[in-house]
Amino acid sequence: MTKTSQTDAPEFLPKIVTVLREGYGRSDLRADALAGLTVAIVALPLSMAIAIASGVGPERGLYTAIIGGFLVSAFGGSRFQIGGPAGAFIVLIAACATATGIDGLMLATFLSGLMLIAVGVLRVGSYIRFIPYPVTVGFTAGIAVIIFASQLRDLLGLQLSGAEPGELLHKIPALWQARGTVSPAACAVAAATIALILALKRYRPNWPGLLLAVVTASTVVTVLGLQVETIGTRFGGLPNLLPQPALPQMTVPMVWAALPWAISFTLLGAIESLLSAVVADGMTGRRHRSNAELVAQGIANIGSSLFGGFCVTGTIARTATNVRAGSHGPVSGMLHAVFVLAFMLIAAPLAAYIPLAALAGVLVIVAWNMAEKEELWALIRSSRADAMVVLVTLGLVIFRDLTTGIVVGVALGGAVFIRRMSDAADAGLPEPAGQHDPSAPELVVCHLRGPYFFGAAARLGSVLDRIADAPQGFAVDFTEVPFIDSSGARSFALLARKTARKGGRLFFTATNPDVRAVLHSHGLREPAVTYLPNIAAVDAVLAESNHSESHAAP
Repeated sequence: MTKTSQTDAPEFLPKIVTVLREGYGRSDLRADALAGLTVAIVALPLSMAIAIASGVGPERGLYTAIIGGFLVSAFGGSRFQIGGPAGAFIVLIAACATATGIDGLMLATFLSGLMLIAVGVLRVGSYIRFIPYPVTVGFTAGIAVIIFASQLRDLLGLQLSGAEPGELLHKIPALWQARGTVSPAACAVAAATIALILALKRYRPNWPGLLLAVVTASTVVTVLGLQVETIGTRFGGLPNLLPQPALPQMTVPMVWAALPWAISFTLLGAIESLLSAVVADGMTGRRHRSNAELVAQGIANIGSSLFGGFCVTGTIARTATNVRAGSHGPVSGMLHAVFVLAFMLIAAPLAAYIPLAALAGVLVIVAWNMAEKEELWALIRSSRADAMVVLVTLGLVIFRDLTTGIVVGVALGGAVFIRRMSDAADAGLPEPAGQHDPSAPELVVCHLRGPYFFGAAARLGSVLDRIADAPQGFAVDFTEVPFIDSSGARSFALLARKTARKGGRLFFTATNPDVRAVLHSHGLREPAVTYLPNIAAVDAVLAESNHSESHAAP
């Protein structure tokens, strides 16, 4: 096997294969089984809560956790990634289900799976990491706000006269109009659930706080006969079997209707899954295979849609729980799916007693932990540019939609980066004032620092042109220029022509091979430009030229 094939082969190799090759024994299986059980205990109430908040039945959340969670771990490029339904998708899933129906949601999930596989195969995963940090903080905080708002109805036990609006600007007035239907029992159940989760997290952090809180709330409501809405009263009982797999319905109009949602699922799923994998890497010192992870996410989304589930992605909280529980590798993620399946097969009837107010309390905790409050405040204080990016992203996610927030945030982040790099490229330029008089110097030297790309070229081109009006020689020092793009090279091509028309000479010094290749491709070759190793060599060339001219004069 060649060195190249050894390097390329692991890129799409599932981590489960790597783990098994390293050697996998009984002690590893025990550790993974314990970790998988721990994660399943967290995933069980959370999967149902996310499904209900997304406007679909709780059983679909379990299908997603079982099928999607198993496939993510079986084919993924991360040792510790746990896949399943994620709070970040609540807004999109609810909107998609409202616009296209359940069949449209299944089709959008299926199409998203195909797109994620394509994104991974095309090796786009390596570029998703370049999404600006203020954008990720902004859209995560925005999603947290929307999740919290989506739980107000069940937290307060409100009774609406019609369907609950999806958009925040319409949701809040509708909930306010229903304020007279507040249920004290539902409020008490939700508050007690939140309080118990927080208390267990503080005093018994190793206990399964989410599950214990939901079980306790269900028991109290049943024993006391409290009049609060439960999974059973709203949705009926849960099935105790997985449905038969079936392809989503596909017609041309349905595909066109589902396509925009599929693109949104793909974009958010890729970002969330790779962010989760990065978190796991930071906790363990391992490195994930980003493109293999995206392919696995695609396979998991296709599988989930075949069994009636919805979007699958890597989940940061469950992945972190998996690591802290002592996971050895992907087997724990596969076993977590098996344990959730076992619950559905054995104890599905008990889920009917779970109060929706308790599940709403679980999601309030999820939203609070998701908001990244310290990071958000730090970015707002750090600089005006970062504050603008994070706040615009946050506002668009809350009041517009997630896709618009990400796209506009990335565009703003890119503009901020270009401005900062352009400012960095300004350093080292001589002042053009005073260069147009007869006493102009024989040589003007320009030291560029930083990458010279279209942003820098647009700002510095006019300065370079004015400097070139008078001197006999114009030298550009590229010592600290790592690369140059076509816009930058073109600005120097124009400079070379202007310098030649005025009878001057243009020198480029200390160009690295990559920079020189780009300059050559735009016609900047000898004799239009003289390439020299350093500025001292330019002085020597000009001195020799002046000496030759003085001896040649009559």
